[in-house]
Amino acid sequence: MIKMKLTKGKSPVLVWTDEVESSAHDQLARMANLPIVHSHIAVMPDVHMGKGATVGSVIPTRAAIIPAAVGVDIGCGMCAVRTSLTAIQLPESLREVRNQIERDVPVGFDMHSNRRLRFKAAAEVEPGLRQILDRHPGITSKSPNKDSWARQIGTLGGGNHFIELCLDEEDRVWVMLHSGSRGIGNKIGQYFIEKAKEVIARSDIRLPDRDLAWLTEGTGLFGDYWHALTWAQEYAARNRQEMLDIVLEALARKLPPFELEEAAINCHHNYASREVHDGSEIYVTRKGAIRAGAGELGIIPGSMGARSYIVRGKGNEKSFCSCAHGAGRRMSRSAARKHFTREDLVSQTEGVECRKDKGVIDEIPGAYKDIDQVMENQADLVDVVHTLKQVLCVKG
Repeated sequence: MIKMKLTKGKSPVLVWTDEVESSAHDQLARMANLPIVHSHIAVMPDVHMGKGATVGSVIPTRAAIIPAAVGVDIGCGMCAVRTSLTAIQLPESLREVRNQIERDVPVGFDMHSNRRLRFKAAAEVEPGLRQILDRHPGITSKSPNKDSWARQIGTLGGGNHFIELCLDEEDRVWVMLHSGSRGIGNKIGQYFIEKAKEVIARSDIRLPDRDLAWLTEGTGLFGDYWHALTWAQEYAARNRQEMLDIVLEALARKLPPFELEEAAINCHHNYASREVHDGSEIYVTRKGAIRAGAGELGIIPGSMGARSYIVRGKGNEKSFCSCAHGAGRRMSRSAARKHFTREDLVSQTEGVECRKDKGVIDEIPGAYKDIDQVMENQADLVDVVHTLKQVLCVKG
């Protein structure tokens, strides 16, 4: 439920939590002062300060989009599917299963070799990319690996991206993963963020934060960004689906035969879309939030030592049919590395087959907010369909 209403800006900010760090509060106030905001900004209970815009914010805009609010991990999101496997069919140790996934799915900066390239997926998305690069070759002009976009289809990346095996309330096995549009999405995002800053710099508009620069509908640059943005979001969804297929193939090598019991859920949580709200056609940017329209399924992950949720949206218009995208960080990566030890990581991930070295301390569960409190704060936005508990986690 709405627990706070901020009114320092021209537009109100409705907040689904009473815990907002001062830096995020100030960032939200700056966004609320923009003349392009439609009605109000909605802020989810996993809110925290972000780059470009506040993570956990839903920003509706009239005839404009803020590229830095969408960010550089365009289309980042989740994918999950339930299998016919049950907990009793899993081996006592999942170490070999994790090793197989890590051998088959490139993580971090790694990508597929040409021999293992996902040719069909690459061929289907290439024409759209070529159209974008023909008009804006500067997107990849500084890249030494011009074909990396193809070799990164079906790869995890780094940071907080992950692949997990989870058990639901009936001990059924789910595969869940988190990734986005990889290097090409990053390049598209950076390119158009700079273009938007250049456009605003040539105008009479004075912004409190250059990252709030926008592109206006009807201009050639806006049209090009919308095309590139849409392509990157589709690429991100395709990346997750290809990676899911690879993970399922890896599981088939190590586990008893199984089937998929439902179609995979595949949803973005860093993206923009054209939608109708309150009778007006607007652009909705979800920066760390998922769409939760009436009856729509979504995925809300916790940290790698906590629970995650499959949810069904309630279509709450006050949140622009949105909900939280996860637990949300309560501590920066640098702060987590200073505060926690490897022993803390081992303790907080007990029972989960995962890396337990200092390289992932910044992803320790204690660096994240309480996912159960997040869910309680948004009971008016979603219903819980399944509660999942991680038993295996591959981190980027």
